[in-house]
Amino acid sequence: MYKKNAFTLVEILIVVAILGLLAGIAIPNLMKARGVAEENACKGNMSMIEAAIEQWALDENKTSSTTIVSGAQTGGWYDYLKDGAPPHCPKGSSTTGAYEYGSDDTVTYTLGTYTITCPLGH
Repeated sequence: MYKKNAFTLVEILIVVAILGLLAGIAIPNLMKARGVAEENACKGNMSMIEAAIEQWALDENKTSSTTIVSGAQTGGWYDYLKDGAPPHCPKGSSTTGAYEYGSDDTVTYTLGTYTITCPLGH
């Protein structure tokens, strides 16, 4: 009796079609999930920066309008961040992903009435 040792062309085409269908469904979903994860990381970074500024203000007894220069000065709010440096947006580079704290990298701190923004629009 003859023994079958190979796949037929029809079998191979069916497998390729199924794999193509699965890839067509999975790849767009993975790309969307990546974008959502980057946006969530960006929001988390901005919250971390805000928490560092708030903690610095509490420790320094800042209760009224105070201008905070970028924080790099000794004893500034950068000390309340991991590694002593602000994070960058996960979607940008080290220069384009820097968060903005106000004009000229300053924040007028008035008990949380400032905003921290991502230059990439997250």
